[in-house]
Amino acid sequence: MSQESRVIEALGDVIGRNIYIDVARWHLYLAEAKLHIRLAEEFYPLAVDGPISRDQVDQVLASIRVPVGGNQRQLPLNELIPVAVQGDLVDLLEQFCQEL
Repeated sequence: MSQESRVIEALGDVIGRNIYIDVARWHLYLAEAKLHIRLAEEFYPLAVDGPISRDQVDQVLASIRVPVGGNQRQLPLNELIPVAVQGDLVDLLEQFCQEL
Protein backbone atom coordinates (compact mmCIF):
# COMPACT_ATOMS: atom_id res chain seq x y z
CA MET A 1 0.00 0.00 0.00
CA SER A 2 1.39 3.40 -0.96
CA GLN A 3 1.89 6.26 1.47
CA GLU A 4 -0.85 8.21 -0.28
CA SER A 5 -3.31 5.32 0.13
CA ARG A 6 -2.50 5.07 3.83
CA VAL A 7 -3.04 8.79 4.33
CA ILE A 8 -6.36 8.67 2.43
CA GLU A 9 -7.48 5.72 4.56
CA ALA A 10 -6.48 7.54 7.76
CA LEU A 11 -8.34 10.67 6.66
CA GLY A 12 -11.34 8.56 5.67
CA ASP A 13 -11.32 6.91 9.08
CA VAL A 14 -11.40 10.27 10.87
CA ILE A 15 -14.14 11.58 8.57
CA GLY A 16 -16.13 8.36 8.90
CA ARG A 17 -16.08 8.38 12.70
CA ASN A 18 -16.87 12.07 13.19
CA ILE A 19 -19.06 13.31 10.34
CA TYR A 20 -22.64 12.20 9.87
CA ILE A 21 -25.77 12.57 7.82
CA ASP A 22 -28.83 13.66 9.79
CA VAL A 23 -32.12 12.07 8.73
CA ALA A 24 -35.09 12.71 11.00
CA ARG A 25 -32.65 13.37 13.88
CA TRP A 26 -31.03 10.02 13.25
CA HIS A 27 -27.26 10.21 12.77
CA LEU A 28 -25.74 8.00 10.11
CA TYR A 29 -21.97 8.33 10.29
CA LEU A 30 -20.24 8.48 6.93
CA ALA A 31 -18.31 5.26 7.62
CA GLU A 32 -21.63 3.45 7.99
CA ALA A 33 -22.92 5.12 4.83
CA LYS A 34 -19.74 4.06 2.97
CA LEU A 35 -19.02 7.67 1.97
CA HIS A 36 -15.92 8.33 4.08
CA ILE A 37 -13.27 7.04 1.66
CA ARG A 38 -14.85 8.83 -1.28
CA LEU A 39 -14.71 12.09 0.66
CA ALA A 40 -11.13 11.44 1.72
CA GLU A 41 -10.18 10.84 -1.92
CA GLU A 42 -11.78 14.16 -2.87
CA PHE A 43 -10.21 16.14 -0.04
CA TYR A 44 -6.71 14.65 -0.10
CA PRO A 45 -5.47 16.52 -3.24
CA LEU A 46 -6.91 19.77 -1.87
CA ALA A 47 -5.14 19.20 1.44
CA VAL A 48 -1.81 18.57 -0.27
CA ASP A 49 -2.13 21.90 -2.12
CA GLY A 50 -2.64 23.82 1.10
CA PRO A 51 -5.33 24.77 3.56
CA ILE A 52 -8.84 23.79 2.52
CA SER A 53 -11.40 26.60 2.56
CA ARG A 54 -15.04 26.38 3.61
CA ASP A 55 -15.98 27.08 -0.02
CA GLN A 56 -13.95 24.10 -1.22
CA VAL A 57 -15.63 21.86 1.36
CA ASP A 58 -19.05 23.12 0.23
CA GLN A 59 -18.18 22.45 -3.42
CA VAL A 60 -17.04 18.90 -2.73
CA LEU A 61 -20.09 18.11 -0.58
CA ALA A 62 -22.43 19.59 -3.21
CA SER A 63 -20.80 17.52 -5.97
CA ILE A 64 -21.44 14.18 -4.24
CA ARG A 65 -24.93 12.90 -4.89
CA VAL A 66 -26.40 10.43 -2.40
CA PRO A 67 -29.13 8.06 -3.59
CA VAL A 68 -32.13 7.92 -1.24
CA GLY A 69 -35.41 6.04 -1.27
CA GLY A 70 -34.12 3.08 -3.26
CA ASN A 71 -32.43 5.48 -5.69
CA GLN A 72 -35.71 7.32 -6.42
CA ARG A 73 -33.88 10.59 -5.74
CA GLN A 74 -30.33 11.75 -5.35
CA LEU A 75 -29.52 14.53 -2.92
CA PRO A 76 -26.29 16.48 -2.65
CA LEU A 77 -24.35 15.48 0.44
CA ASN A 78 -24.25 19.10 1.66
CA GLU A 79 -28.04 18.94 2.12
CA LEU A 80 -27.77 15.88 4.38
CA ILE A 81 -24.95 16.98 6.68
CA PRO A 82 -26.00 19.59 9.27
CA VAL A 83 -24.30 22.99 8.97
CA ALA A 84 -22.62 22.61 12.38
CA VAL A 85 -21.21 19.23 11.34
CA GLN A 86 -19.98 20.76 8.09
CA GLY A 87 -18.08 23.23 10.28
CA ASP A 88 -16.63 20.28 12.20
CA LEU A 89 -15.51 18.82 8.87
CA VAL A 90 -13.75 22.07 7.95
CA ASP A 91 -11.97 22.04 11.34
CA LEU A 92 -11.03 18.39 10.90
CA LEU A 93 -9.59 19.10 7.44
CA GLU A 94 -7.67 22.14 8.69
CA GLN A 95 -6.08 19.97 11.36
CA PHE A 96 -5.30 17.31 8.76
CA CYS A 97 -3.59 19.90 6.53
CA GLN A 98 -1.41 21.00 9.43
CA GLU A 99 -0.33 17.42 10.09
CA LEU A 100 0.70 16.76 6.47
